[in-house]
Amino acid sequence: MAKYEQKTKETNGSVIDFIESVDSPKKREDAYNLLKLFEETSGFEGKMWGPSIIGFGSYHYKYDSGHEGDAPLVGFSPRKAKISLYFAPGDEEREKLLSRFGKHTTGKACVYINKLADVDAEVLKELIIQSINFLQKNYPQA
Repeated sequence: MAKYEQKTKETNGSVIDFIESVDSPKKREDAYNLLKLFEETSGFEGKMWGPSIIGFGSYHYKYDSGHEGDAPLVGFSPRKAKISLYFAPGDEEREKLLSRFGKHTTGKACVYINKLADVDAEVLKELIIQSINFLQKNYPQA
């Protein structure tokens, strides 16, 4: 059986160059504001993960299936349609925080927002801290 090759890895890409490549001036402004908020809240410098995710910190995971890899503790991506926010999957506390977050939709590991003004920045900080704490507890080497 072929070994699974992780698609999203930390790269040496420039976070600023990536943000500058975002078409929408409003999304670009939100991306700079998110970069500042994530860096200040997480204590980690933003790094590119793959071509389009800005991640903060990292952890190594290993599933019972044997699949393992590295991922950012938290992150975001200013995509064309919506801004994707990446938090720890499987954290039940996340749902409680999201109930106070503001206008958003959710996927398996992502929370999607149209713009930063739609959500409560203080709750976003809580989501970042909660996600990091959850991952560091469940993956102690993080």
